[in-house]
Amino acid sequence: MASIHDVAKEAGVSVATVSKVINDYPDVSEKTRKKVNSAIELLKYQPNVVARGLVKRRSWTVGVLLTVPFTNPFVAELLEGIKTALENSGYDLVRLSTRFDDPTYSFIKHCRSRNVDGVVVFGEGRENTSIQELVTAEIPTMFIDTDLFGKRAGYITTDNVNGVAMAVKHLYELGHRKIAYISGTLGPAVANLRLDGYKEGLRLCGIPYATIYLEVCDYSFDGGAKAARRLLALREQPTGIICASDMSAFGAIHEIEKHGFRVPEDISVVGFDNTYYAEVFKPSLTTVNQNIYTIGIRAIEYLIAMIENPSYTPPVVTEPSNLIVRQTTAPVNEMYSEVPAQP
Repeated sequence: MASIHDVAKEAGVSVATVSKVINDYPDVSEKTRKKVNSAIELLKYQPNVVARGLVKRRSWTVGVLLTVPFTNPFVAELLEGIKTALENSGYDLVRLSTRFDDPTYSFIKHCRSRNVDGVVVFGEGRENTSIQELVTAEIPTMFIDTDLFGKRAGYITTDNVNGVAMAVKHLYELGHRKIAYISGTLGPAVANLRLDGYKEGLRLCGIPYATIYLEVCDYSFDGGAKAARRLLALREQPTGIICASDMSAFGAIHEIEKHGFRVPEDISVVGFDNTYYAEVFKPSLTTVNQNIYTIGIRAIEYLIAMIENPSYTPPVVTEPSNLIVRQTTAPVNEMYSEVPAQP
């Protein structure tokens, strides 16, 4: 295996010059830089990343904090985008564990002990004080779906309001007037914004907001099933149900069919995420697409820009959303076409 001394000898320069080229020092002529890089390629020399990190005070690793189960299809697609963005970046990924239930625990100290150059956070709300510390710390951070930002912290999310509003409009145009909404746990910005989208969609369609048609769950399959069960127990059942995630939509469909109703012939269902399973689920799910894979890529691209340029302004980005119409929505069944009573 070639050493840095071999490279220096092949290029006819000093070891110090080779080190400067490897670490991108500006005080090396282009001619010398080309000679060194040619020698590195010829000898297939692999620089020592640890030694390089000591010189530049970098580890070439980024940490990811995910508190959502890895079995969630959203997480799988997000990680795929993150992996794609890192493949040719020179950075490696490390998963950061947490002990938020320990009052003496410091997530900042944990990040520094792992010597990560930056952090991606998904699944934690802004109310978490350990997460809030990232906003004022010097560690570059990209939040996904958490509305926190600062001098070295940005965030990226989806157009949640418009996404759900489009779903309401879609059902309205199919003749539905009794449109229910299964929300995620309220409090975090994403859940609140999607509920705002539901209310705005109703307003634009001239449908009064009725609290009896709002249920809240934890975005899970079981949560969606339980929420749907409560909606089906209403005297005036909804003819259309919008869910804040694909997983809760799958649970809702399971519960609807278990009660002897058909989707979409009797009740239409819309999800939110457009995960891989939305297309292969039977019937395939009409859902709001939020470009999960792209969000993973962009989060890493912005994070690396912050790492490599201390003066880079952390971005606040809203990715567009759009409705993907598949098989779980259909014109309203005439036997359910009466307008709901006021709450």
